[in-house]
Amino acid sequence: MSSSLRRIRLGVNIDHVATVRNARGGMHPDPVRAAIMAQNAGADGITAHLREDRRHISDNDIKNLMQNITLPLNLEMAATDEMLKIALFYKPHAICLVPEKREEKTTEGGLDLTHNFDYLQNYVSHIHHAGCRLSLFIDADKQQIDAAAALKSPVIEVHTGAYCHAMDNNDIHTASHELQKLHDACIYAHNLNLEIHAGHGINYETVTPIARLPHIAELNIGHFLMGEAIFGGLENTILKMRDLIHCSQF
Repeated sequence: MSSSLRRIRLGVNIDHVATVRNARGGMHPDPVRAAIMAQNAGADGITAHLREDRRHISDNDIKNLMQNITLPLNLEMAATDEMLKIALFYKPHAICLVPEKREEKTTEGGLDLTHNFDYLQNYVSHIHHAGCRLSLFIDADKQQIDAAAALKSPVIEVHTGAYCHAMDNNDIHTASHELQKLHDACIYAHNLNLEIHAGHGINYETVTPIARLPHIAELNIGHFLMGEAIFGGLENTILKMRDLIHCSQF
C-alpha cells in the first residue's frame, strides 16, 4: 500500500489521567472517562501501562477499561510473572511488552530482546496461546528487530524518544540522525513482515515526520495529549493530533 493510501491508527495512552488522580487519591479524574472521550474523538485504541509499582494505572482501572470501552485495549507491561497472570486473566486485545525500571520517570528505551531471548521465548508463548496480539517495544536496531521476528511477534513498536527529545532541544543534527535510524528500521522490519507501531515523546511538532516514516501502522501517544488537554480539552487535543496524522499521509 502506498504511503498516500495508508490510514495510520492512533492509540491514546490514558496513564497520566491516573497520575493526576493518584497525586491526591480518590476517584477523579477517571481514566475510563478519558478513554471514552478519546473514543468519541476518533481514537482507534486505548493504551494503558500497568506498572509494578502502580504509579498510575491500577488493576481496577484495567478491569473497568475492559468492561466499559469498545475500542481495543493495548496493555503495556513488563515481562514479569505477576503481569503475565493479570494479562492472561483479562486477555486484552493486545499486550505490548516494555522494559521497566522502578527508578525511571518514564520508559527510557526499548527492550533488549537479544540478551533476554530465552526467557522471552517461553514468556511470549503464553501470550500467543491466550490469543492476545503481541507487540514488543524496541529501539530502532536491526538486531532487536531480528529477535522480535524470531519471537514470532506480529508487531513491534519502535521507540521514538531519542528523536523527539532531540527535537525538543532543537538539536537538529541528532534529530536527523535519529529519524534516519527510524526510517531504516521501518523498512527493515517491514521486509520481515512485521507490523510497525511507534511511540514515546510524540507531540504536535514531531508527529508529522514520524507519521511519514514508511510502513507505520499505528502511533501511540499519551503524555503530550493529556498535558495539552489541560489547555484545550481532551477531545479537541485528540482531534488535532488525528488531523495532523491524517494530513501527513498525503
